[in-house]
Amino acid sequence: MQADHRDYNRGHRKRLQQKFSTAGVEALHEYEVLELLLTYVIRRQDVKQQAKALLEKFGSVKGILDAEIDDLQAVPDVGDRSAILFKLIKEISSLYLKQKASEKKQVSCTTELLDFCRTKMGGKKDEEFCVIYLDAQNQIIEFETVQKGIVNQAVVYPRQVLENALKKKASAIILAHNHPSGHVRPSDADIRLTKTIQETAKVLDILVHDHIIIGENRFFSFREEGLMP
Repeated sequence: MQADHRDYNRGHRKRLQQKFSTAGVEALHEYEVLELLLTYVIRRQDVKQQAKALLEKFGSVKGILDAEIDDLQAVPDVGDRSAILFKLIKEISSLYLKQKASEKKQVSCTTELLDFCRTKMGGKKDEEFCVIYLDAQNQIIEFETVQKGIVNQAVVYPRQVLENALKKKASAIILAHNHPSGHVRPSDADIRLTKTIQETAKVLDILVHDHIIIGENRFFSFREEGLMP
């Protein structure tokens, strides 16, 4: 009986792998995507129960990838290795999108850059303010988190942003921060901060291309909305 169960698991895993390799992730149910991932860290065991438990707790694959390691580990039978795998996938996705955006000859507010910012900052519980430093060819030098804070109370010092830009020999910068509430309209403080950084940067011959606010499923571009001259 035990041998039959192992044979079923092997057969089921092979079927999932074949389904994915033939038709891609769109051919799989959401729980099957998680099953397939879990088979690489949980051997010789049916992992459907863990996959469905993760979905029940976090709601979606996105919710799982956005979750903290401690919260993932708290799901029964998921374990440390599986939790680390999910966080690794999220970080690899961010790295891929960053490199893809870096390949663009002109980076300002491209689709690739927005995808990168969404992956990097979307789903965060606290507000973070980040700066993307660009060289003279608008290639990404670095993506840096300048300030972390509790929701709606991140404090950013323009001097710190511009000192870092000078140290990195950046010719231009893009500002980005998230609104964990999901609302992406800028506050008065967001607008004042952007104006201060832009005016000071101009004196230092550093361009501020844009300020992007990332919400749960949307974004706001200061440049596109006419808030940056």
